[in-house]
Parts: sequence; C-alpha cells; structure tokens
Amino acid sequence: MLAGAALTGAAPAGAAPAGRHVAPGVSYRQFDVDGAAGTARAHLLTVDLANPQVRVDLLYPGAVAARATVSRLADSAGAVAGVNGDFFNISETQHPGVEVTGAAVGPAVAAGQVLKAAVPKGQRFGPALPPGTSTQDVFGVGTDGLARLDRLSLVGSVGTPQGTLPLKGLNQYALPVGSVGAFTARWGAVSRMRAVCGTDTQRSAPCSSDTYEVKVRGGRVVSVSDTPGSGAIAADTTVLVGREEGARQLRKLSAGDAVDVTHTLVAATSGVPYTFAIGGFPVLRGGAALAGLDDTTSAVRTVVGVKGGGRQLLLLALDGSADYRTGLTVAEEAATMRSLGATDAFNLDGGGSTEMVTRDTGAAAVTVRNHPSGGAERPVSNGIGVFSTA
Repeated sequence: MLAGAALTGAAPAGAAPAGRHVAPGVSYRQFDVDGAAGTARAHLLTVDLANPQVRVDLLYPGAVAARATVSRLADSAGAVAGVNGDFFNISETQHPGVEVTGAAVGPAVAAGQVLKAAVPKGQRFGPALPPGTSTQDVFGVGTDGLARLDRLSLVGSVGTPQGTLPLKGLNQYALPVGSVGAFTARWGAVSRMRAVCGTDTQRSAPCSSDTYEVKVRGGRVVSVSDTPGSGAIAADTTVLVGREEGARQLRKLSAGDAVDVTHTLVAATSGVPYTFAIGGFPVLRGGAALAGLDDTTSAVRTVVGVKGGGRQLLLLALDGSADYRTGLTVAEEAATMRSLGATDAFNLDGGGSTEMVTRDTGAAAVTVRNHPSGGAERPVSNGIGVFSTA
C-alpha cells in the first residue's frame, strides 16, 4: 500500500469495513483515508452480486445526450443506491455556438442494450489517461453475472449500392477524422454538430467544414443535408454523419437508395456479452496498480472496485466538503481500493461530479451521502445504479 493513503480505523486489507444495511447484500459506511494532501473522507458501498436479489445497471436519463443528477437518476430507476459515472462532454468553450451534448466519453451498455461507443482519445474530457489505457476501457457486468474490467470496441458497417463503408462511431459526441458515424433514437434530440468538431488528437481543433448527413428510415435514404442536424430520431430511423472522407462517401447516396447499417460492441478480453458497462479508466488490475498513475494531483474522486472473483463490488466516493476537499491522488485511490481487498479498480468522473446516494428502508427517495464539492448536485451523463428485489 502506498504511503500517505492509509485507512483510518478501517478493516484489515482484504476486508471492506462493515457497514449500515441498505438492502440484502448491500451495505454502506464512511471512513477516513490519510492522503498526502490531508485527510479524505470515503463513502463506501459494498455490493454482493452473488445475492440473487441484487444487481447493478447503468443509470442514465433516457438519452445518451442528456444529463441529470444522480439522485434523480436513481429515483426514476428505482435504485437503492448509486454513484456518478463516466466523464462527459461538459463544455464547449473552444467551439462557440456548438451545443454541449452532455454525452459520456466511453462506451455504455444498459440492460443489455448498446447505447454508444467511445470517442477518440484526443477528444475525451477528464484527466490524462494512464499509459496503455484507452477511451474504450470499461467496467461492466457480463451475462454470467460477474463484474470485470474490459475494453469494448465498435464493429459496424454501412452497406450502400456503391459498396460497404466502415462505421466508426455510434451515438458519440466526437467522430474520428474522415469517418462515418451513426446516431439512433438513443442519442436524443441534441444537435449532432459537435460530432464533427475537433480532431483525433486535439479536442479544441475547429469544426470540420466538409460534412454530410444522411437520414435512413426503414432501410432507405429519406433525406440528405450538408450539415449535421438536431431533433429527436424516430425508432425506425438511423442518421449517418460523415466528415471529410466519410462525407465524400455519403454524398454518393440519394433519396431512395437502400442502406443497411449494422453495429455492435465487441469485448477485447472476456468474450462475454455485457448486461451493463460504463466508461472511465482502470487504476488497479490483478491486484497491482497500473504503472504511471498520477501521484501528485489530489482531488475528490469516484472509483469502483471488484473483489471475490467478480462477485463483489466496492463503490467508493470521496466527500467534497471543505474539511475533506483535498481528496486523493489517482495512485492513492488505487492503493485505497487494494487495501479494501479489490483486485481490480476503475476510476470514474470526479470533482463536482462525485456523488453517492442510498435509499433508506421505506423511503420514497434516495439521500445524498457525500457532500458534492460544488455545493450542490451536478447533472451527469450516467452512473452506476444498485438495485434490489428484496
């Protein structure tokens, strides 16, 4: 365990501290962690996935390009507990007039349904990624009921009368340069213009002037446009957005042409389909901290850990009150999760986004357990919800 990240009054390594009952298989407690910048207060949910009455799933506001507070997401979904999730498109200061989408950076799977794929690495919001990690990294739970870290990549195509084009984006706020991406009803009503701004290596680069949009309904082109549009997308409709070479390929299509769009997310390691997956970045794998973790910048953070062979989760959110706002470094975060017995751990969005909620027995709504560092709940793109049938 790293120096400067000791648990104050916590259980020995390998055992999460005993906590207050939330639901069968779900407990909550708080404790202090001594970090290099000062004492941090941790709020911990321990979740037993081996309990048949317990499951976790993605919390999100019904559309990829939308935001809501964790408490609202949890209440609307009927969760007994939850934390905030992935980093997201939170601002557009470099692109005046371009609508902020609120969409998450990484892949997302909810209730077994693929919602979106990952943006290019240079387009992400959040701190620098540890060496060897990617925007495609996820924490998830497979159809086998086990939690794990993995990487989900988009595999898709656009079949046209002129030939087949590779699909390089799905409900993403940023598309790779020269590519074609697909937007479905899951995206929401927000403008698709942000998808053609920036480059694969520079988020602040100007928006592309070489763009094209094709609307496909029932397998046929119904309309085309020189610029990405906005508005809700019908369930039987897919909107294709191209930039640079992708736009040039889409210009070959005309109204009435047959178009077949396919897409799926493919797991890099497990080979198991996911019922739930969320983006972020790994900090602990196989019981060892990743090389190159930031050990200088302390902040309020959210992290999820896996133990017991994927049958137990540790959801940890730091407190953002004035007394504890110094937080932990990413390296200290990894050490803390290892001291609690996690073999793998995954960093989620932090700062003003960090939040944990639980619902007391018989209560109609959840209670925010930590103090958000901004003084109030921040609307976020998604989160991890804990559900109980008890």
